[in-house]
Amino acid sequence: MASNSKHVRRPTLACEIAADRVLAGRASDAGRMVEMASARELAPGTVVPDLMEANLRDSGAIRQAIEGALASVGGRSRDLIAILPDTAVRVVLLDFETLPAKSDEAEAVVRFRLKKSLPFDPAEARISYHAHPVKKGVQAVAAVVLNKVLEEYESAFRDAGYNPGVVLPSMLAALGAADADRPTLVVKVDARTISIAILDQEQLLLARTLENVRGVTITGEQLAEEVYPSVVFFQDTYNLNIERVYVAGLPDAGAAGPALKSQSGAAVEELVTASQIESTAGTVPRWRMAGVVGALIS
Repeated sequence: MASNSKHVRRPTLACEIAADRVLAGRASDAGRMVEMASARELAPGTVVPDLMEANLRDSGAIRQAIEGALASVGGRSRDLIAILPDTAVRVVLLDFETLPAKSDEAEAVVRFRLKKSLPFDPAEARISYHAHPVKKGVQAVAAVVLNKVLEEYESAFRDAGYNPGVVLPSMLAALGAADADRPTLVVKVDARTISIAILDQEQLLLARTLENVRGVTITGEQLAEEVYPSVVFFQDTYNLNIERVYVAGLPDAGAAGPALKSQSGAAVEELVTASQIESTAGTVPRWRMAGVVGALIS
């Protein structure tokens, strides 16, 4: 995973491996928008995202897809942000009264607490976390991936000739495209999952990934039904109402708008906007680009 250091220079290339496709993008020199994007489709079963089992089932096809997508976005750099499926990474929010000042001691405390939240030994995983002060102490947002799963994805990029210097799960990457200065719900639909995040004051307060058997054909009413328990939990826990809703991953986000607005009371917007992607970026539709765009412009 990405280092906990604040001094890591983010690459201008990003590439996402999903269950059904590989997506790549390149940021402009200013880093405020994506100037080029490309995608390659994957046959069913090529990638089977999972927290504990092998994910990449056809290394040759995946390498070709990575090479093709990245070759299309150009650039000489070989350093990139690698974006993994949400079901390959566990994101956990942990509350502490305090954390040690030394990073190695703090990480040991985070690893110890994670033992209760994971179906595997944290010693066998890579952990990256961000800690920030809250009213009652410190909250840490931890992203955890088994070493053997991470090595699969990193090897796929290296076999294609690229260096995955930063690694992010898709939803955390996508949040870079969101303006979350007030209570904000972000819903990202993929071929196999629905990822839900709720933020306030730019801080992540809730993160969930649900199974999605309907893929991108899910209706607005069905999506709202899946999201509803998370909205209620947030309202009951924080005594706040959702004020903004972002949707990504649907060909017609507007179709989901009425149901989600009826549920939350907030207007629904597309997560990725035209201002974040240059008009000449390529033929990849904006609704598919949340992870790559968020990773590059955050």
